[in-house]
Amino acid sequence: MKTFDVYKLWPIEPIRAKGTRVWDIDNNEYLDFYGGHAVISVGHCHPVYNKMISTQLEMLSFYSNSVLNSLQTELSERLGRVSDYPDYSLFLSNSGAEANENAIKLASFYTGKSRVLSFKGAFHGRTSGAVAMTDNPSIVSPFNSFHHVTFATMNDIEGVKAELSKGDYAAVIIEGIQGVAGIYTPDTMFMKALRSLTTEMGVVLIVDEVQSGYARTGKFFAHQHSGIKADIVTTAKGMGNGFPIGGTLISPIFKAVPGMLGSTFGGSHLACAAAIAVLKIIEDEGLMERARVNGYFLKQELNKIRMKYSGVISDIRGEGLMVGIEMVGEFTKTRDMLLFNERVFTGGAKSNIIRLLPPLTVTEIDITDFTQRFEKCIINILESN
Repeated sequence: MKTFDVYKLWPIEPIRAKGTRVWDIDNNEYLDFYGGHAVISVGHCHPVYNKMISTQLEMLSFYSNSVLNSLQTELSERLGRVSDYPDYSLFLSNSGAEANENAIKLASFYTGKSRVLSFKGAFHGRTSGAVAMTDNPSIVSPFNSFHHVTFATMNDIEGVKAELSKGDYAAVIIEGIQGVAGIYTPDTMFMKALRSLTTEMGVVLIVDEVQSGYARTGKFFAHQHSGIKADIVTTAKGMGNGFPIGGTLISPIFKAVPGMLGSTFGGSHLACAAAIAVLKIIEDEGLMERARVNGYFLKQELNKIRMKYSGVISDIRGEGLMVGIEMVGEFTKTRDMLLFNERVFTGGAKSNIIRLLPPLTVTEIDITDFTQRFEKCIINILESN
């Protein structure tokens, strides 16, 4: 048997890591400014994280959700406090896609309706309902395409109102910041209007914070920059720092009924230990504030480069440590040069946007190191012409 060949693979095999650094099988050192799709929130191999998981592993790694698990209670209480959603309930699963599936299922149960309003450019996962809400027809199979989903234009509140006025919508789902699309943040006034409109029309507002959550933007969730609260919030990537876990934060308006949601592996003892460790580190090391401060420094340094080299960067977007750099023309090759010439991991979106999602533990020294390597790539392209 061989692996099912669906991934574009770089010819690099990481075998160990620490903090913001990764080493490959040939002992080459890389600077990690991507964190494996925003998963590495508190840095690679953080000692507190490693200790809590290893301690739990020595005690009990798994038992089913048919017995008490006080780690789930501890995680729920801590997450509610840190995220400023203390009166919400938490349902645990294994991924962001599952978290979104559960959110939509709850909305449909609650309203008795089936249609969902998503947004152009959205990415919500690859399971059946989640991929139907994702604006990428190439990954939606005929089986997935029968879900009732409409795609609206982000920041067009009148367009949203016209759709919701049809009366058949269970939910609106929106990302706190669109990540895969290229780091696009909904306008604050749009988010406020969306919150008011969905409340008025009895439609559930779901905010997908799978990539943009967990202190990455300087607030715990990106939508909190708009000063709103969602009916349901979904999270995953940074939640476990590499251990698979997803969470659905659920408003008190929803009443739990035995059997309405379920998961074999969701909220396992190891997963909860990992997630509790992440929250402990975020609090103890002030990583939410550090993300805000260091994110500002990162964008400041990038804008210096943008001003220095005309016609290279068309836009720099994002909040905190979730940043998109839109490159122009031949400078789209900068991302490949960063990886292969300068040994820096970054993410991509479309063909010309570099996504930066470094661990929240990144320092000013790391950021300066990155921007120097980034500028070096630009200089090399300029000199080759």
